Amino acid sequence: MTGLLAIVMYLSHHPEYRRPRLLWTGTTKWLLALLVWMILSIPGALLAGYSFDLVFHGFVKTVLMYLVMAGSVRGVRDVERLGGIYLFGAVAYAGVVLSRFDLGAGDAWRLGRLYYYDANDFATLAVTAMPLGLYFVHAGRRPLARVFGAVALAVLTVTFVRSGSRGGFVALVAMGGFIVLRYTAVALRWRLSVLGLVGLVVLVTASEAYWQQMGTILSDSDYNHTEESGRLQIWSRGIGYMLQHPLLGVGPNNFGPAEGTLSPFAARQQFGFGVRWNAPHNSFIQVGAELGIPGLVFFLAVIASAFTALRRSGRRDGLAEDRPETRPELTQAVTASLIGFVVGAFFLTLAYSEMLYTLVALATGLAKLTADQPRHRRVA
Repeated sequence: MTGLLAIVMYLSHHPEYRRPRLLWTGTTKWLLALLVWMILSIPGALLAGYSFDLVFHGFVKTVLMYLVMAGSVRGVRDVERLGGIYLFGAVAYAGVVLSRFDLGAGDAWRLGRLYYYDANDFATLAVTAMPLGLYFVHAGRRPLARVFGAVALAVLTVTFVRSGSRGGFVALVAMGGFIVLRYTAVALRWRLSVLGLVGLVVLVTASEAYWQQMGTILSDSDYNHTEESGRLQIWSRGIGYMLQHPLLGVGPNNFGPAEGTLSPFAARQQFGFGVRWNAPHNSFIQVGAELGIPGLVFFLAVIASAFTALRRSGRRDGLAEDRPETRPELTQAVTASLIGFVVGAFFLTLAYSEMLYTLVALATGLAKLTADQPRHRRVA
């Protein structure tokens, strides 16, 4: 109901800073092309019902969410509010996880399947939210906002450690590297101080099992290297599905069925042996296998155009009424969040996740503010 209300309000209210023309960016065009390609892939999908459900009961809503979020932005403060909501949502979820899910001995040393996300998915969510926490710590308009940013970083870090995610750890390192080297809108001492806070929380809360798990990231004996259900083997088969169906793929949400019908192990079923319908565990291979090579191009173009929009937005002067001095910092925070997602998504099945398209909407909203438009009064 709130989603429908938001759509109606956006369609009925089009002042200068909400003109639909400003929303017609490269990112929006590529995203709509991706949606159209997903629809075209449905008839030839291995299981068309799976694809129809994903596209029309899920992804269409995600695209509408993107359009409303990016289109409704009136100024930097709106992007701050949307980023604050994203951060608050991640922290609230982390709080629920900390209060509802306990760690134990043995294999229970880390979090398992949670509500909606699993532990690995949540780790990537936490990494994407952390740069926004840094932003509010340093540039919060009120002391309460700065306190909230600091508390958010601590809560997210504790829950992140409990997830025990190796892909999340790699994403955290990549995001942290960007903050140290490229988050130039914040003084280096601030960047190092915040990263030091995050590192301290990790050191205090991480168990010996956690560090043992992180130590296996590059191990050749890890199951991801050796077993048929390991990531490397699944990725190899996924590339094979893409090459077998290069135009439209096996259909949205059909990687699992492809594992059960097209993989080299599918023939086992006639002898009474089950074949696991594995997830792709790589968002890029997921799109390539499910939507073919054109679908992968559209997906990569959505991400690349979002980075391009952020880079251009960071280079331009903002509107004087919207405190332009905060724009580069906010732009770089969203860039760091998007980098965290891209690296984390390399190990996870998140191609159609709302997480990505929320960050892309923030990028489009920031880019829209630097478009050629009349000056408008400050939005409180």
